[in-house]
Amino acid sequence: MDNTALLFLVESVLGKGQSTSKGNYAFKCPFCTHHKNKMEVSLRTTAKRENFWHCWVCGAKGKTLLSLFKKIKAPQDKINELNILIIPDKTGKNIEIGILELPKEFIALTNHETFVTDRVAQIESKHALRFLRSRGITVEDIIKYNIGFCKEGKYGYRIIIPSYDNNRKLNYFIARDYKGETPQKYKNPPVAAKDVIGFELYINWDAPIILVEGMFDALTIKRNVIPLFGKVIHGKLMEKLVKSSVDRIYIALDNDARRDALKQAEMLMSYGKEVYLVEMEGKDANEIGFEQFLNTIEQTKPLNLQSLLEKKLQLI
Repeated sequence: MDNTALLFLVESVLGKGQSTSKGNYAFKCPFCTHHKNKMEVSLRTTAKRENFWHCWVCGAKGKTLLSLFKKIKAPQDKINELNILIIPDKTGKNIEIGILELPKEFIALTNHETFVTDRVAQIESKHALRFLRSRGITVEDIIKYNIGFCKEGKYGYRIIIPSYDNNRKLNYFIARDYKGETPQKYKNPPVAAKDVIGFELYINWDAPIILVEGMFDALTIKRNVIPLFGKVIHGKLMEKLVKSSVDRIYIALDNDARRDALKQAEMLMSYGKEVYLVEMEGKDANEIGFEQFLNTIEQTKPLNLQSLLEKKLQLI
């Protein structure tokens, strides 16, 4: 297995590592806190799904990264990601991800022929369009992103916004209730959001990139923006950002994701990226709107070690 994604995950927990030999990396030990990188971790997973780790100073050691993550009380989302990366399912076989498809009941909002013959679809399309307009979504957005809805089925009465990878294959979609008649606003497809790069088809990896939480935020910003489907830059996207030639990255997450945003900013900075932490003032990008968000970005200065430390201290 390519261990690059695994490396980024481990570094998001232990900090920047240093390559040693035989697929091993050295990190600062979280147990003895020695000032040098003395904990060696193997990123070559064995046939028994083991990754040995050992500190040459205090002697702490183990056979699996899962045991290490649990000992240092890593966040649950990091443990979940680790399980998906290196742990097989109960049958002992690797988990296989099937081909994702749009719901069979999906109707594109540009499919006017259906609305002529299907009275219910015509009525529901008006409800869907009214909801999209209230969120600032334009006709151009609907056409570009192939936005549609379902009038029935598992995703009935929900807006469907697809995401496609750089090969034009569907890699994710969100299903958002547009009537407000259910407590569950969103229904996720049977794919882990961490395994995809949102709107990858439209991303220019040579230009500045903006990272936001959700698809509606991304649709508001419009320009070279990636929805995280959450608050964390997962392994696949982190790997792509680091390896690409993009030099400027804007992180625009809600205030409740401040701690995560700073950790991820620090990691990207360690790889030589110029990172901007956009001050959202308690609102998300969709609430702020396109013009105000652009004004905010223009006033945002790149992080440096001093400003990063100051923002960290504000969280204490």
